[in-house]
Amino acid sequence: MKTVHFGLFMVICLCTRPLAGMAQFSDSVNYYVNFAGTGNLNRTNTGTTYLLNNVLRFQVDKKKFSVNSLISHLYGQNPVSKTNDDFFTIINVDLLKGVQKFYYWALADYEKSFSLKVDNRFQAGAGVGYSFVKNANANLELSDGLLFETVDLSIPDQRGQTSYQIVRNSARLKYRFIIKGIFRFEGTNFYQPSLSDGSDYILKLNNNFSVNLYKWLHLTTSFNYNRQNITSTENLFLSYGLMVEKYF
Repeated sequence: MKTVHFGLFMVICLCTRPLAGMAQFSDSVNYYVNFAGTGNLNRTNTGTTYLLNNVLRFQVDKKKFSVNSLISHLYGQNPVSKTNDDFFTIINVDLLKGVQKFYYWALADYEKSFSLKVDNRFQAGAGVGYSFVKNANANLELSDGLLFETVDLSIPDQRGQTSYQIVRNSARLKYRFIIKGIFRFEGTNFYQPSLSDGSDYILKLNNNFSVNLYKWLHLTTSFNYNRQNITSTENLFLSYGLMVEKYF
């Protein structure tokens, strides 16, 4: 229930502040914060199944660099047992993306996932990216690079290992489209195969659709799919809720 308390606390704090939101970054607007609290609920005669997903984002945007960070926690339970208790955090730095289409990036992330059977995973690396479109209402970019990974698994993988280090290629497709200032489609999707074994790959799909209710308040639906092929574990969920954001 800590997830519920955290989600309610963040919504109350952000909603009671004077959030005079702006539509985008500018010379005087360099920071952005976003919180989304989503979930789903199914209740039958045999019990209740629920899923809660809280995501907090913070971004710093300057002319020659930007810093993006994210923290998420997913918790789910059915009448029999816990289904999800997944934590993920990432920090990403982009260089020169604000002044040219071709840019450089570096990232570090940490993951702990009950549903994917990951006790600990740490990744760090760098690469290059290209922005095909970037304006107030549209953004489309593709990036690629190398990541060093160290991981501890809850179950043995296909090779019988529970701990190992590996180098992965990391390809990312990121997009954001705003229609008439009301409808927003956005997503960040990763494909991360091992350089030494093509069957060892990680797939992360995170896509959202939201409708603007007020300048800082949105009704949002989130589709997420994650697969770790080396252990044949995956999760897929569709959730809905509210999102609040502020530029400052």
